Amino acid sequence: MKKTALLFLIALFSFPVIASAETAVTPEAVLQSVDMVWIMIAAFLVFFMHAGFAMVESGFTRSKNALNILMKNFMTMSIAAVLYFVVGYGIMFGTSGGGIIGIDGFFLAGQEDQIGFFVFQAVFAATCATIISGAVAERMKLNSYLLLTVLMTGFIYPVVGHWVWGGGWLSSLGFVDFAGSTVVHLTGALGAIVTVMFLGPRLGKYSGKTVNVIPGHNIPLGALGVFILWFGWFGFNGGSTLAADPSLIPSVVATTLLSASAGIIGSAFYSQAKYKRIDASLTLNGALAGLVGITAGTANVSLLGAIAIGLIAGVILVEAVQFLDRVARIDDPVGAIAVHGICGIWGTLAVGLFSVEGGLFYGDGAALLGVQAIGVLAVVAWTMATTAVAVTVIKAITGGIRVSREEEISGLDFAEHGSSAYESSRGIFNENTTPTSDFGVDLLHRLDSLKSEPTKKDHKTAQ
Repeated sequence: MKKTALLFLIALFSFPVIASAETAVTPEAVLQSVDMVWIMIAAFLVFFMHAGFAMVESGFTRSKNALNILMKNFMTMSIAAVLYFVVGYGIMFGTSGGGIIGIDGFFLAGQEDQIGFFVFQAVFAATCATIISGAVAERMKLNSYLLLTVLMTGFIYPVVGHWVWGGGWLSSLGFVDFAGSTVVHLTGALGAIVTVMFLGPRLGKYSGKTVNVIPGHNIPLGALGVFILWFGWFGFNGGSTLAADPSLIPSVVATTLLSASAGIIGSAFYSQAKYKRIDASLTLNGALAGLVGITAGTANVSLLGAIAIGLIAGVILVEAVQFLDRVARIDDPVGAIAVHGICGIWGTLAVGLFSVEGGLFYGDGAALLGVQAIGVLAVVAWTMATTAVAVTVIKAITGGIRVSREEEISGLDFAEHGSSAYESSRGIFNENTTPTSDFGVDLLHRLDSLKSEPTKKDHKTAQ
């Protein structure tokens, strides 16, 4: 028995040595594997962010449009993945044509060793497109939105990505956008604001000079979405290291955490000072403002710098929502333009101020700040111009990008999908076949009768 046990232990500890000799495991191969695992985990986290977007958008809008929003988010992810494989990745990371656009690598041709990197970038492309979904919620035709998603993920976004991350002209200037305050968030928000300007506001949003509040149907659902986005953002920023770097990842994760937290504090206390109460929706969006704000410089700023960026982003968010809603009269149901656009610009410029290497506040002059400003202006010009052309063409093809008045009033769930996200009170018990005696149904009927038939007491009161 002892002899058998000894042989087993020898075989057990000898197996890794034999396997190592056969597969030639090297330290470089192990490091490469660890890097790939980290990038894949980060890709999964970014993918999960789309659940967060779906929850935020549906929670901050009315229940009659919840199913439509869910379908848009599912379709956005699916279209982006396929189209980014076909053309988007090549335009973004293919051989540079004059620093403007990638000219090869379509269908990942010649990029077979970059499949993991492609997956990570594909979920980023979908993130850019889905920003538009929330801003145009409750009044845009589904087919028009999907066509815009095709153009955004297949061309508009990849060109911006090539300029910054694919070896294009902005990267050669020294433009810094570590994880996409401009590339992803500002680009998506610019596409959103142009589309919203074509669409116009929701029915009932503005009455003359009066601005009417259209509340979301489920703020707890929206809050869950914010937490999911915050969780996924650790992969969004952390995965952008593109390696399991033990010296860089903790810093990136820490700045992400602190900026988001500071964004909440900034928006909460500023809304308290401005409106005499801590506004829930602004505070929730404050977390996203801090996250968008830190995304460009998450690897370049100190922990104190991250807190400052987040605090300022939270304040900017409150003022941006107020300005867009009441002054510019741009109807954005979820605040996507303010969060991803205005705070995206702030986060990009903040690199020129707070970067420990090259930042103005660290005594290195305004050169980096100037480059950051040039990058923002270039992306604004490109994205707004191309989106305007795209929406104009889509409008001509589809006969209009907005649903009819009747469809908007009834809700896009029925208009676009023929069903609803939520069952009515009667439908909750629709599995019962004997409504006069089964549990629950009789109670509903009695409650209905109380609402519809006045009691004797009511008659006496009326007399």
